[in-house]
Amino acid sequence: MSPCPAARFRLLPDSVVGRTALVLVAALMISAAAAAALFTIQRQEALETIGGRNAAERVSALVSLAEQLPPNLRQDTLSSQDTPNFRVGWGPQSIALDNEDFGLAAYVRSALEEGLDGRDIKVSTRPGPLLGGPVTGIGRGGRHMHGPGGPGIGPGGGPGGGPGGGGGRVIGPALRVSVPLTDGTWLNVLAPLDLGDPLWRPRFVAPLIIALVLVTLVALRAVRSATKPFATFAQAAERLGVDVSAPPLAETGPREVRQAAQAFNVMQGRITRFVQDRTQMLAAISHDLKTPITRLRLRAEFMEDDDQRTKMLADLAEMEAMIAATLAFARDDAASEPRIRLDLASMLQGMVEDLDDLGAHCTYDGPAALVIEARPAALKRALANLIDNAIKYGGCADVTLASGGGNALVTIDDQGPGIPLEARERVFAPFVRLETSRSRDTGGTGLGLAVARAAIRAHGGDITLADRPRADNTGGGLRVTVSLPGLEN
Repeated sequence: MSPCPAARFRLLPDSVVGRTALVLVAALMISAAAAAALFTIQRQEALETIGGRNAAERVSALVSLAEQLPPNLRQDTLSSQDTPNFRVGWGPQSIALDNEDFGLAAYVRSALEEGLDGRDIKVSTRPGPLLGGPVTGIGRGGRHMHGPGGPGIGPGGGPGGGPGGGGGRVIGPALRVSVPLTDGTWLNVLAPLDLGDPLWRPRFVAPLIIALVLVTLVALRAVRSATKPFATFAQAAERLGVDVSAPPLAETGPREVRQAAQAFNVMQGRITRFVQDRTQMLAAISHDLKTPITRLRLRAEFMEDDDQRTKMLADLAEMEAMIAATLAFARDDAASEPRIRLDLASMLQGMVEDLDDLGAHCTYDGPAALVIEARPAALKRALANLIDNAIKYGGCADVTLASGGGNALVTIDDQGPGIPLEARERVFAPFVRLETSRSRDTGGTGLGLAVARAAIRAHGGDITLADRPRADNTGGGLRVTVSLPGLEN
């Protein structure tokens, strides 16, 4: 059963640097292997060509020498030219069966025909007849044959060790050359092909490996430098999500990087202007509404009906509170307040003690001190909204502070009806209230959770909602978890 695509892709590096480096290293290894194979082939061809040319020159000289000697002296004289890698013989039969029209054999025959024109020269690298004795002349000098060819035999035609002394096993390719002499006999030469020492030796492999390692290190450094802008863009995007007024990116580097940085800065500028325009618009609306509200308040003071006057003043106060809350949400003060070091544990303990003094059921469980970097006013407003909601809708607020994964974790549990799963994301939208009466005594303006999450996310954290666990696993109540980065060790 073939592996699924996801399993195959998990074998690849997860980063751009890793994948690019893998491609570069694989390409380098394939290129090095191809170059080494090509070098090996060309080296072998060069060695064969040099050996063939030397053999052709020696054969031409031996032909001239053999034809100048009387027949009774030829064998002994030619045998004296024998070497382990160049066997010479003289006899009535050739050791080369057929000519080859390609490769080294064709090259040697062409070189011989230039000096021995008109002769039926035979050159082959294929195995020929058994060597030895007066038939071919090879092996009659009493020398032991080393190198390629076939099994040498003595003059009697039996395997090795006869009076001819041609015994010895021959392994590997050999060049067989047969040149007819003027008296009808043949000059036979058996030249084992010397292909040189093996290429894959430490003195060749070690420099190749060192070069591959050095090139790979340089390539990795170049890839890391080329992909660095990706990390810069990711950090800038994350910073923009926390602070819309973050400084723009530096427009440096290659052309493509400069264009991307310029586009990012243009986008950030547009978002900043949009937020500023929205804030100014809401501030103007708030200012314009305050004037008629103030006039209505003055007119309500002159009403003779005390009951109606009280109701009208309460409605006007609610309108002012809604306008103030809306303006605070639109301004997003959490993004403009500077970060400072503060003791989150002391802040929570103070808030819990104040509420407990007012008669609310509120508890704290956590360390005596936990220092983080945060915007104190915005953070306190967000936590106060969450604790007030727990008391208002759940009857209590059990506040727990802990640390984990480099974050400060604030948990607020209540014993209310909780929030349905399908509504837990919707309640964070502005002006959304699960209580539909629109009464401020039961539901507020619908901005508390929206303001709280905006402030926490401006710190780089988040808020999550879940059911409160109970000891009997029956559930009940709501658990609000706030994660805040910036924890100091």
